[in-house]
Amino acid sequence: CLFFFSVFNRKTGEPPLINGWIPYLGKALIFRKDAYKFLLDQQKKFGDIFTVHIAGRYITFIMDPFQYVYVIRNSKQLEFHEFANKMASKTFDYPALSKGKFPELKENLHRIYQYLQGKPLDIISDHMMKNLQDIFEWKCSQATDWETEKMYKFCCSVMFEASFVTLYGRVPAADGHKVISEIRDKFIKFDASFPYLAANIPIELLGATKKVRKELIHHFLLQNMTKWLGGSKVVQARQDIFEKYELLGDYDKAAHHFAFLWASVGNTIPATFWAMYYLLRHPEALAAVRNEIDHLLQSTGQKRGPTYNIHLTREQLDNLVYLESALNESLRMCSSSMNIRISQEDFVLKLEGNQEVVLRKGDWIALYPQILHMDPEVYEDPKEYKFDRYIENGKKKTTFYKAGRKLKYFLMPFGSGISMCPGRFLAMNEMKMFLFILLSHFDVELAENKSVRLDNSRMGLGILLPDVDIAFRYKLRS
Repeated sequence: CLFFFSVFNRKTGEPPLINGWIPYLGKALIFRKDAYKFLLDQQKKFGDIFTVHIAGRYITFIMDPFQYVYVIRNSKQLEFHEFANKMASKTFDYPALSKGKFPELKENLHRIYQYLQGKPLDIISDHMMKNLQDIFEWKCSQATDWETEKMYKFCCSVMFEASFVTLYGRVPAADGHKVISEIRDKFIKFDASFPYLAANIPIELLGATKKVRKELIHHFLLQNMTKWLGGSKVVQARQDIFEKYELLGDYDKAAHHFAFLWASVGNTIPATFWAMYYLLRHPEALAAVRNEIDHLLQSTGQKRGPTYNIHLTREQLDNLVYLESALNESLRMCSSSMNIRISQEDFVLKLEGNQEVVLRKGDWIALYPQILHMDPEVYEDPKEYKFDRYIENGKKKTTFYKAGRKLKYFLMPFGSGISMCPGRFLAMNEMKMFLFILLSHFDVELAENKSVRLDNSRMGLGILLPDVDIAFRYKLRS
């Protein structure tokens, strides 16, 4: 009865509804199994606009990338932050940012992202570069002969510690590395449950996740954070703002800090893995990126090796076109974010070509950029890794076409519009610097001949994880 009521109660102008026969779940199971294939199948049947019933939600998908701009520009009627705040508060266990209880807290926190742009970005990037070099030296300087490690575990170890120290400061204890490793291990356990928390599964059903989350949050209590040395201005500014809200308890403030840590590394770690993995799988890409790195060091009179401190300006990082192209290509292949907006009122969304979509208050609109990233009209042989795909005549390529028309949006690993990741510039710098140090200091190669695939369990949530880890080996370059 619910099925037929939903189908025949559609208003004029509403998109076709794909409902499913399972009450409440709708198409949730098949969507979770392979969202990319499911959406392509529906596009063939119903066209570029359709609504899918997924776990109690009616989500209208806009599949045509030329229509993305019309969704993104209607930020007043199609809102994102309320949905994101509700999900984050439940996932990371802090009170929702209600205007009545915490006036202007959301806006104040958003303004802090100025510390991740412009000159403040240069400062925090410099600190990240130094911390990465220190960690590489501590971890790898004795690798005069081949050392073998698991690649994802290696990327996680280096990037987590470098990010933690850069943002929150050094743990002054003699076993500082061990303390951060313990936090990292708990973080990995929590992160494994993140897709279920994002899907609104009660944390009580997720084994030890609730206990692990509580332990992680306790690391960020004020009495612990004040012991850490050399934290970043962005974290200090967040602390200062939290202190202005008496109704925000110590545990709540710590939970906010933990959420910020997850936002900083939750997607950056797997993205770093894929960038490294694809480079090692493709010798010509590895050679081109390494030559570009060596040329920059030679032209700036800097020596490579763990005992030398390398300094890179933002301009120098931006001019590494092969490194950036290789990184963008891996992001194109491994990102699977779903850009969500929620209709704040009954609303008619006007699209290109005199098309209109009738939306009800509370309806969800979704863009799924993975469809764009794997579109053969936009990217020739989209399933193939082409490290120089974003280079043209030796410069960055920023013009891509579909059906002979130039696309405004062609690569969207960090979201879009008001939902675009505010830390994207720092994230890109971090990944570039990781690869720069790795390739300038070490010879690196795969130690296993096996294929690593995307784990689809995080479809719609950002960067997909690998389905297995893979061994690689490294030694100091002569």
